Amino acid sequence: MNPLFTIGHSTHEFPSFLGLLEQHRIEVVADVRSRPSSRFPWFSRDTLEKGLNSNGFRYVFLGAELGARRLELECYIGPRADYRLIAQTAAYKMGIERLRNGVSKYRIALMCSEREPLDCHRTILVCRNAKEFADIYHIRSDASLESHAQAEARLLSRYFSHGHDFFRCEDEMIDEAYIRRGEEINYIDETQTSVTRKTPPNDEC
Repeated sequence: MNPLFTIGHSTHEFPSFLGLLEQHRIEVVADVRSRPSSRFPWFSRDTLEKGLNSNGFRYVFLGAELGARRLELECYIGPRADYRLIAQTAAYKMGIERLRNGVSKYRIALMCSEREPLDCHRTILVCRNAKEFADIYHIRSDASLESHAQAEARLLSRYFSHGHDFFRCEDEMIDEAYIRRGEEINYIDETQTSVTRKTPPNDEC
């Protein structure tokens, strides 16, 4: 089984983005943006797919299955998308299974827009399930790798002093940390509410 990688395209120029993929020997870019458009035109779906293909990479769109903005009404509590409900949908489970099958053959990078892994559903939603079948590494903008275990340690430290609570087990704290971070970054249908969030949403996720 190959490791699974994640990457945020952020504000990279296309050559530098390609360089990150090449450095970590990525073969397939799995786009998990629900809306694969960008103010940087080279990261819009059609242009990105052509650019990757012409440079020896494969592109697959998984935004319908693994994206954070859902068409299924059952994924929402009021105006808020809920990651736990998304993970229960047939489409999401199919996407996770495609990912499981894919990493058995290829070095795949899940791609979304956010630079910081903990600000993105690729980590808080998708990797929470994918860690069950793959070792995961987050490609940072400086080309360094952060293991998912390291990312989870940072996630814990957001909500628990020094990453510990002596009255609770670590698995329970990790679960709560995923839920709390998800509630801070999840998609809110602004047409239905004036709720403000702690972390501004990225229009491309």
